[in-house]
Amino acid sequence: MRKTTKTLIALSIGLSFATQAADQRYIIQVDEGHKGLVKALAKKVGGELNVDGSGFIAATFSGKDLSTVKGLLNNPHVKLVEEDQRRVPLSLYSDDIGDPSVTQLTPYAVYQSQADQLTLNPSAGTKVCVIDSGLDQSNPDFVWSSITGDSDSGTGNWYEHGGPHGTHVAGTIGAADNDFGVIGMAPGVDMHIIKVFNASGWGYSSDLAHAASLCSAAGANIISMSLGGGSPNTTEENAFKSFTSDGGLVIAAAGNSGNNVRTYPAGYTSVMMVGANDADNNIAVFSQFPACSTFSTGKGKKSKTEIIDGSCVEITAGGVSTLSTYPQGMAVNSNLEADGQSIASSAMENAGIVTAESYFMGTAEAIDASANGKVCLIDRGVISFHDKVKNCEASGGLGAVIVNNVDGMLYGTLGDANITEIPAVGAALADRGALHAATQMTVKIAASDYGFMSGTSMATPAVSGLAALLWSNHSGCTGTDIREALKASAFDAGESGRDDYFGYGIAKVADASAYLDNMGCNTTEPLEDIELSATTSFSKGKDRVSLTWSGASSSRVDVYRNGLIQTTTSNDGSHEDTLRNAYGIYTYSVCNAGTNHCSSNVSVNF
Repeated sequence: MRKTTKTLIALSIGLSFATQAADQRYIIQVDEGHKGLVKALAKKVGGELNVDGSGFIAATFSGKDLSTVKGLLNNPHVKLVEEDQRRVPLSLYSDDIGDPSVTQLTPYAVYQSQADQLTLNPSAGTKVCVIDSGLDQSNPDFVWSSITGDSDSGTGNWYEHGGPHGTHVAGTIGAADNDFGVIGMAPGVDMHIIKVFNASGWGYSSDLAHAASLCSAAGANIISMSLGGGSPNTTEENAFKSFTSDGGLVIAAAGNSGNNVRTYPAGYTSVMMVGANDADNNIAVFSQFPACSTFSTGKGKKSKTEIIDGSCVEITAGGVSTLSTYPQGMAVNSNLEADGQSIASSAMENAGIVTAESYFMGTAEAIDASANGKVCLIDRGVISFHDKVKNCEASGGLGAVIVNNVDGMLYGTLGDANITEIPAVGAALADRGALHAATQMTVKIAASDYGFMSGTSMATPAVSGLAALLWSNHSGCTGTDIREALKASAFDAGESGRDDYFGYGIAKVADASAYLDNMGCNTTEPLEDIELSATTSFSKGKDRVSLTWSGASSSRVDVYRNGLIQTTTSNDGSHEDTLRNAYGIYTYSVCNAGTNHCSSNVSVNF
C-alpha cells in the first residue's frame, strides 16, 4: 500500500511539471551586441517580453510551441531557444495565508495527511481524551457543547489554561469548521480534557495513570498525550495497557531531543509512538528516533531477531511550525497584504497596523526621506534588522517589511535593545517579486488567539485527530485496528520500509480509510475466561518468564510474545519462556490453539 501511494504522488508531481512547461514562455539566448535586433524581431512575431537579462531575453509567445518559436526566430544572432521552465518554492504543503481572526485557515498538516479528504461522522460517538495543560475557554474556535473535562485541586479547572500548550494541542485535534480561526484534523470531534500540569510544565506518571481511568469513565476511545519522561513505570504502563485491551487507542509523543532515547509513555508497546515531520516530508531535526527493542527466536542457524513493534516510532505527522489555537491574546501574529493579496509573513516586533504606499529602501543602510509616510520594503543584509527598521522609522516610514536573501521565511527579532515603534515583519525570498510589484501594503502585528508551535507534541494531536476521523468512518473497528490501518497506509518517506525516524511513514488518513474498506477490521476480542499471569526470575545465566493460565478450552494453546507466536504447547496451565540478555518490555498472551480466543495481554519488564 505504501509503495502504491508513493508512486501516485511521484506521478502527480511529474504531470504537474509537464503541464507547467507548456506556458508558451521561452528563453532566447542572444549575442549581447545584437539584443535590440532580436527583441524587435520577437515583438514583431507576437512575443511579449518578460525578462531582459544579460545575454538572453525571455518572452511569451501565446499559442506557439517550441518548434514554431524556433522557426520564427531563425536569426544568426539567436544562439538558443528553450522552454522557460517554472520554478516553485519547494514546500510540498503550506498553511493557508490570511488573518485567522477574520477567515478560516487550514494548517499544512491537514493537506499533508489527507484530513481534508475525509469527513467526520459525528454520530459515531468517537471521543478523544486530551491529557495536557487544559483547554482555555477563552478561544471560541471549538464546539464547546461537545467538550467535557475533569478538574483537579492541584492543577485547577480543565477549562482554564496552564500555559498555551494544551489549547494548541486541542485545536489541532478538533478545532471547529467555521468561518474563522483554524480547522482541526477532526473538526468538532467530542473531546474530554484532563489537566495534569499547569504553567510549571510537569506532572507525574501517577497523574497519567489516574487520567487514563478518567478517560475511560468519560467514554473516550482515544487518549492523546503530548508529553513524556525518561523512565518506565509499571502503574502507568498497566493503565494504558488496560485502556488498549478494552479496545481503545493510546497515542503519545516520541520526544524533542533529536536523539535515540526512548521516552515514556510513548515507549510502552500499548502506546502508539509519534514522530514529527515538516511540510516538505522531511523528518523534524528535533524528533527522537529510538531503535526498536528486539528479541531472538529459534536456535543456532534458525535463530533470527525480531523487533518489538510499538517500542519505537510507528508513524509521523506534521509538527514543525504548526498553526493552531491559543488562549485568548497569548499569541502574536502578523499579516501582510500587497495590493490586497495576502503574503506569508512573520512577526518581528511592535504591535500596530498600517496601510500605505510602499517604498523600496534597498538594504536601508541610511535615512531616506523618500520613505516618509510609506511602508519600507527592505532587503536583508549588511546591517542588523533593528538598524534597518530604525532607519525606516527615522525616514518617516510607517512600517517595515524585511525580505529574506535566502530561500524560506525570514524569522527574526529586533533584539533586546529595540527602540523602534513601527510594526516590522519578515517575508520570504520567494515573495520578493510580488512585494516589489505592489504599490500599496498593509502591515499588521497584533495579539492573537492563534499561533505556531513545533514539536512531536504537535504531531501527536495530529495523529490523534486523524485516528478519530478514521474511526468515526469505521466504527466497528477497535483501537488496534485503527493503529494498524494508519501504519499500513502510511507514506514511506524515509528509508524503504520501516525505519527508526519515520516508523512506517507519514500518516495518510484517506488511504487508511481505503485500506479498511478493502481489508475490514480484524477485531480480536479477548475472552474473559482465559486468565494469564506472568512472573520473572533469573537462573543459570538466563532470564525466565513463568506463565500460568486457566480457562483455556482447547487441548493445546498458542503462546504469544510481543504479538508473535512462540510455541504451541499442551494446555497444562504453565509454560516457561527463556530469554538471553533480556531488556525492555515483553508482552504475552495465551490463546486456544489456532483461534483468536485469547487472554488479555500481560507484560513484564527487564
